[in-house]
Amino acid sequence: MSVKAEPAAQDRLAQDFVQFAVDSGVLRFGEFKTKAGRLSPYFFNAALFDDGAKMNRLAAFYAQAILNSGIEFDMIFGPAYKGIPLAATVAVELARLGRNVPFAYNRKEAKDHGEGGTLVGAPVQGRVLIVDDVMSAGTAARESIALIQAAGARPHAVAIALDRQEKATENGQDVPHSAVQYVRDQLGLQVCTIARLQDLLAFLDNSADSQVRQHHERVQAYRQAYGV
Repeated sequence: MSVKAEPAAQDRLAQDFVQFAVDSGVLRFGEFKTKAGRLSPYFFNAALFDDGAKMNRLAAFYAQAILNSGIEFDMIFGPAYKGIPLAATVAVELARLGRNVPFAYNRKEAKDHGEGGTLVGAPVQGRVLIVDDVMSAGTAARESIALIQAAGARPHAVAIALDRQEKATENGQDVPHSAVQYVRDQLGLQVCTIARLQDLLAFLDNSADSQVRQHHERVQAYRQAYGV
């Protein structure tokens, strides 16, 4: 049985992850237009975890956050496309830590030869942990849930890198819940995050670098406008 870690351990992990994301150029500050049309003072682009060393460390953060969460699961699923390398590397890191689990992923186009179908890897069965980068609207989670259920397995939890903790949009309108809250409360999945917007704010507030600290006010104002 998994044991949930103390909050202090997860807080340290979150702060270390934010620092890593900033150092890697994955987390940037400025003015960025989101899919919802908002002007955000920060941008998180997980596609820039783009070399072996970064992926190795990213997988270590995911694996530790998953273990810290105490979530029980039988296998990992990576939604195409960003979830594919995440599922593979997180499975490798979990095995290194003594928790060896199978993993699978989907392809966008079904094959009509070879093994066929849209699912690749281990048989999708039991309690499935979906591993993805971020969650903006819950759409990718719903697609993964449908694939997992069609295979006869149970979608159980989602692990993501960053929870923006902001209102989702539906049909161009703000709704009072975030994508993470929707997946947890409406779709019934547990959610594990490495870091949240509040962890980013704490990082900015406590940074010894004045160039980093200067972004705190704008990020805080953004949270007050769009946060949940």
